Amino acid sequence: MSRTVLYDYWRSSASYRLRIALNLLGISYDAVQVNLLKKAHKAPENLARNPQGLVPTLEIDGRTMTQSVSILEYLDETREGAGFLPRDPVGRQRVRALSYVIAMEIHPVCNMSVAGYAMQLGGGDEQIRIDWMKKFIGEGLTAFEKMLDAPATGAFCHGDRPTMADICLVPQLYNAERWGADLSACPKLIEIGERCRAIDAFAAAHPDRVGPPKD
Repeated sequence: MSRTVLYDYWRSSASYRLRIALNLLGISYDAVQVNLLKKAHKAPENLARNPQGLVPTLEIDGRTMTQSVSILEYLDETREGAGFLPRDPVGRQRVRALSYVIAMEIHPVCNMSVAGYAMQLGGGDEQIRIDWMKKFIGEGLTAFEKMLDAPATGAFCHGDRPTMADICLVPQLYNAERWGADLSACPKLIEIGERCRAIDAFAAAHPDRVGPPKD
């Protein structure tokens, strides 16, 4: 059987999602750090496996895969009992909607390159990047909180076991804390986040446990 390799970066929220998922599934993997601060994601070897010049990339089942949310869905479809998506169509739609709020609305505008470009347009003032992150993370998670006001919400975002929505939420909470986003209107998602972080698979994936690249 081919080995599983995760091309990772410790603070990448998309990479963080896959670390959580692989841990939940008990899939051992080799982690290869791609140092974003040193532009290693734009180096030819990373572009060869990820033409967008991003992380993560996952080598699994003899294939090379990109885009974290699509990989989460692949893992759910190929690993019996994963439970990242509910079995019923309505439940799957809800979990996807919650996940996409983070992965397709908050994350793209708070990507390092996007926020860095906004700062550049503003004359290089670091406060612009901080304010940018606070605004878009705070507004996005406030909307997410309102979506949790539904009967389908349980101990976790959907029901009483972690799903893809929780896997996306926890890394975004890390970003919110890092940038000082206002989450005063988000008690429910904070509670869910703490519940997730108490699970070993989530805790082991935390950036502080992974640490920055040594190169």
